[in-house]
Amino acid sequence: MENINCSKRIEELQENTRKALRRALDPMAAMELIDTLQWLGIAYNYEEEIDSWLNKLINWDAGDDLHATGLRFRLLRTEGCDVFKKFMEKNGKFKESISQDTRGLLSLYEASSLDASGEDILSEAMRFAVTHLRLSMPSMGKQLCRQVTRALELPRHLRMARLESRLYIDEYSMGSNFNQILLEQAKLDYNKVQSLHQIELAELSRWWKQLGLVEKLKFGRDRPMECYFWIVGILPDPKYSQPRIELAKTIAILLVIDDIFDTYGSINELLLFNDAIQKWNLDAIEQLPAYMKICYMALYNTSNEIAYNILKEQGRNVLPSLKRVWMNTIEAFMIEANWFSSGHVPDLANYLKNAVTTSGSYMALVHIFFLLGEGISHGNVKSMEKPYPKIFSCSGQILRLWDDLGTSKEEQDRGDNASSIPLFMKEKNLPSEGEARECIMQLIDNLWKELNTELLSSTLPLPIIRACFNMSRTSQVIYQHEEDNYSSCEDNFVITFRAHWLWPDNCTYPFVFKAVKGLGELDRGERQRIHGFGICAEFEQGVRGIFSERRESLVATKILAELEALMLLTMPTTWLLQAVVSTSPLLLQAALGSDVATKLLVVNGINFAVNSGERYLQ
Repeated sequence: MENINCSKRIEELQENTRKALRRALDPMAAMELIDTLQWLGIAYNYEEEIDSWLNKLINWDAGDDLHATGLRFRLLRTEGCDVFKKFMEKNGKFKESISQDTRGLLSLYEASSLDASGEDILSEAMRFAVTHLRLSMPSMGKQLCRQVTRALELPRHLRMARLESRLYIDEYSMGSNFNQILLEQAKLDYNKVQSLHQIELAELSRWWKQLGLVEKLKFGRDRPMECYFWIVGILPDPKYSQPRIELAKTIAILLVIDDIFDTYGSINELLLFNDAIQKWNLDAIEQLPAYMKICYMALYNTSNEIAYNILKEQGRNVLPSLKRVWMNTIEAFMIEANWFSSGHVPDLANYLKNAVTTSGSYMALVHIFFLLGEGISHGNVKSMEKPYPKIFSCSGQILRLWDDLGTSKEEQDRGDNASSIPLFMKEKNLPSEGEARECIMQLIDNLWKELNTELLSSTLPLPIIRACFNMSRTSQVIYQHEEDNYSSCEDNFVITFRAHWLWPDNCTYPFVFKAVKGLGELDRGERQRIHGFGICAEFEQGVRGIFSERRESLVATKILAELEALMLLTMPTTWLLQAVVSTSPLLLQAALGSDVATKLLVVNGINFAVNSGERYLQ
């Protein structure tokens, strides 16, 4: 009943917003409404209405309003940057008279982040806006100052959509003139999509557990959750539920293959594995060691399953394309392994060309192209093989360079010098790693300009173009390095992302959310010392507070289901469920009265001894 009421309320709010978009708004009001919808993460519900407005705005002149000009440019991005010439002097510099228009400068700054190669006007706009925004910050109001500070850290064009929406909902609610209908809608929609993500992650976790790959290959990374977060960044639109799940499977397997090539397999074993992949038939696995056979079969079966599902839904046989991109990926891993084995250090150009493939960029984007199935033609299907589209390459290079910035110390500790930082230092004769990092940041900036150029010229379907941009954005969020800590960036990202991912409004029982969040912030050493105390004691008190004699089993089932859903978003193991439940005798006793709850406990491998009152973790 609660879900029905929530859905009904969302529909009512959406209808109010549709009416607002269909009204005869003035163009400025329409643009600001569209911008807010995009920022709150709910614009996907109004694609038809927004497209209608954007078509009208093509022929609308913003006049001398800098804010309107910048906003229109960013929303449309269908024309060149000459629209900003009216704000410039004849010498190519921006007029000092606009330096006091703080809101306009912020719009100019955000618009300048879409600069394509050779657009010097936008490069100058970026420099001008940054300079004067910084000078104006001491005199700004609190909310505007917060917006400017965040924008200067990273423009919206480079931010990860899903995470940005979560952050902006809080920012929007603190404003003095927010729209209550939009705010309520954004929160309800966020919770609805979050519930969808919980379901997807549960399905992915079940698949990963059944696959049993890392149980047999103990050295492999057990990171389905991180893979899923990656995919949410690349494909944030709720309608792409099944593509998210399927793509996360391929990334999870890719990480294990990467570990085989990086840390475990001998060069002779790797040669055999590469040979088997190039043949792509089951007879080829007979020559492989046992651990490679398991990995080969996992990849083979998953690829065939994905191809089968696409054939069933779209009537299109994509297995040849999926096989080809995997062959290319494994072949690139083999090239890196030969470099490492022979002590060969490649030049930067050859390293980066190969590293884009080993990063999994081409593999992921080819899968996305076919999983989405939108705008596919015979011509663009042919482009899903070497040489891949330039937009794939630009996005892949950004991902690889951010990866190198985030993991270079770990690679050097392993003795692997085939990374962009040492290669930059060698080729450019740079005296320090810091200078090499600055060069890489400049290269990333140039690649974003190339990516923006492709936005204007690529003939690929818009959904795959968006995926390329989102891959670049997500890689920056995940691998953004801190000055004092270049390693473990992926782990740091997940910790940060969890904190923003959880939303207490989505929990039926607030004390459940509080326990999940509190335990999730403890390190593993502390976790082993807290059962029966502190957070878990509060949890037990919460359980006692809501139980009634006649509904204990039903409530227990609901609490356990909510714990499992939140647990999937906070850690990749069953530790949380084990810790909390095994310290709540009342919940355990009630759970034993429910077949559903008992089954849930057994599935998650929880040992409990209710009669003896013993409390422990497995």
